[in-house]
Amino acid sequence: MNYKFKIKLIIIMMVPFTIILNMIFKRYPAFVEKYYSNSINKVTRQILSLITGVFHFSIAEILVFFLLIMLIYLFIMLIISIRSKNFFNKLANFVSYISILYVLFMLLWGFNYNRLSFDKISGLKIEKSSKQQLYMLCKDLIIRANFLRGTVSEDSKGIMTIKGGYKDVFKRAEKGYEIAEKIHPYLGGKYGPPKRILLSEKMSYTGITGIYIPYTAEANVNINSTDFMLPSTAAHEMAHQRGFAREDEANFIAYLTCSMHLDRDFQYSGVMLALIYSMNALAENDIEAYKELKALYSEGVKKDLCYDAEFWAKYEGTTQDISNNINNTYLKSNGQKDGVQSYGRMVDLLIAEYNKVFPRQ
Repeated sequence: MNYKFKIKLIIIMMVPFTIILNMIFKRYPAFVEKYYSNSINKVTRQILSLITGVFHFSIAEILVFFLLIMLIYLFIMLIISIRSKNFFNKLANFVSYISILYVLFMLLWGFNYNRLSFDKISGLKIEKSSKQQLYMLCKDLIIRANFLRGTVSEDSKGIMTIKGGYKDVFKRAEKGYEIAEKIHPYLGGKYGPPKRILLSEKMSYTGITGIYIPYTAEANVNINSTDFMLPSTAAHEMAHQRGFAREDEANFIAYLTCSMHLDRDFQYSGVMLALIYSMNALAENDIEAYKELKALYSEGVKKDLCYDAEFWAKYEGTTQDISNNINNTYLKSNGQKDGVQSYGRMVDLLIAEYNKVFPRQ
């Protein structure tokens, strides 16, 4: 056994070790929170993000392309060598390559799935909620959305627009986190800005609005989107950048930081994100209450939601179905489930925040 082959075997053996370590970490979220998410990993994320942040384009998008090309190349070499004496060496090449990607993913970010849940970190109290509480949350969000809609710009068709486009959004996105950091210090840190995905329109066929790549610590955003959702999408990917791996919690953090932002277009985007999730939950549990509240939407809010639905309908199809299935499998493999209570964790957190502001009598 030559030296190079031994190195490959060592790399491969790191996978079961990493899996075992991940299983142990699942049992000790407080340990992960203190010694990984808020220490070693936070430093690593910030260093990587600041380095890649120097570049105006997404390093991750280019990196992913080359990683996929390398994977395909190694797989082809493996198939070609099936009947040759070099088969086991090619197999070791292929498996060790995948092993490196997996181990680096976990070390650079993946263990964050095991950190304390956001409600425990933030002090929000998630309890089993009634339909009435969900109803009141939705009503409050509608009032806020209607008001904020009247303060933002719109185009000639009456659709909300951001005059500076995605570049303006990315420049201002950090401001919401800077304000939120004063109340939630774990959201702070120095990171590179969000970046546009060059193949945004192609990505829209997958239904993916953004992606965080741990290897470069970049918050990548699909800019082929409706303007009113761009700020909250950027804020969502920035939440991943800060070590919050769970999708539902990243959504809540996006709402939180957008709501605290000084600019009304960000506030509107955050509230609309929350409104969509909350009203969907209400529709599933009380369709009559949903219809009653939907009638309260302002004309501007109605137009924005209709336009958003029409926009994404153009990209529906087999590619999106496959992408959704892959994404769902990935999320489940990392322990992401529905909310611990009634309506999914995003809505549970929204209700917990609402109850904190308006305590139940």
